[in-house]
Amino acid sequence: MKTFFHMAYHVHDLDQARQFYSGVLGCREGRSTDTWVDFDFFGHQISVHLGQPFATTNTGKVGKHLVPMPHLGLIMAMPNWQALADRLIEQKVDFVLPPSLRFAGEPGEQAIMFFVDPSGNPIEIKGFNNLENVYDK
Repeated sequence: MKTFFHMAYHVHDLDQARQFYSGVLGCREGRSTDTWVDFDFFGHQISVHLGQPFATTNTGKVGKHLVPMPHLGLIMAMPNWQALADRLIEQKVDFVLPPSLRFAGEPGEQAIMFFVDPSGNPIEIKGFNNLENVYDK
């Protein structure tokens, strides 16, 4: 059974959100009104609404780094992750945690990167060579 996730959250400015999600990330814009916009977030639906973004704190420990909690996350096949990482570097995105590899040579080997949208909403993107290994220890 194929399923999609949907997540809705606040942003300060819809035009900035459009530029970031469509222009920087390459997400296709869907339906919208004057107070919200839907995006195809790599095959899933996110809806950004005008309002006060949720509060975050850098309390998530990833290796030696503290990352924002809570955060939106996505897992991609490694070639897609690398293409997105290259795109974000080219777009000069300011990373919370730059593209890097964790658990090298272990079953759970994964690439990871963290960044925030213009409203400060944190996003984590992971990449796996084999998506069957997402839950491996």
